[in-house]
Amino acid sequence: MKLKISSIFLLVAVVSLSAFTTIKPVTYTVDAAKSTITWIGKKVTGSHNGTVALQSGTLAVNGKSVTGGTFVIDMTSIKDADGSAKLEGHLKADDFFGTAKFPTSTFVITKVAGSGANVTVTGNLTIKGITKPLSFPATVTVNADGTASALAGKIIVDRTKYDIKYGSKSFFDSIGDKAIDDNFELSVKLVAKK
Repeated sequence: MKLKISSIFLLVAVVSLSAFTTIKPVTYTVDAAKSTITWIGKKVTGSHNGTVALQSGTLAVNGKSVTGGTFVIDMTSIKDADGSAKLEGHLKADDFFGTAKFPTSTFVITKVAGSGANVTVTGNLTIKGITKPLSFPATVTVNADGTASALAGKIIVDRTKYDIKYGSKSFFDSIGDKAIDDNFELSVKLVAKK
């Protein structure tokens, strides 16, 4: 009888301890001022590049691993590196990002696969109210100083999936050398802290 009671006590103790050792994800807040998003758009006759600002974001960190996150991008902040007000205005117009109606875009992480710092991030990107899945390689680190950083150097986005068809050869056969690539490229550097 003593053996049975001791076994039950031991089982309860083990279950209780395991409940306390479960690590819950910690939310890190992205420092928008220290984070950057750059873009490149290509066309037959060249390319344009620039920046767009991160409005806000969070990362869910479990131990040393990022498990989730949500990010809001301020589409009204889109800038052309050459300072072309005409291009910036066109990118904000309805035939591109329609920032008057859709001032923000979002990315919500649904899965982080891989081990160590090099991972594949999968999530849902919403542009102009249209949400599509997106995956890309990234380097994510939880630093000793209580910050987390993430780098993604080449995120390819097909703009036509978000109803941005202006200048697309996929929709306008006779556009010739005025065609703009369907894909644009993003590079992201995030810095977040507890």
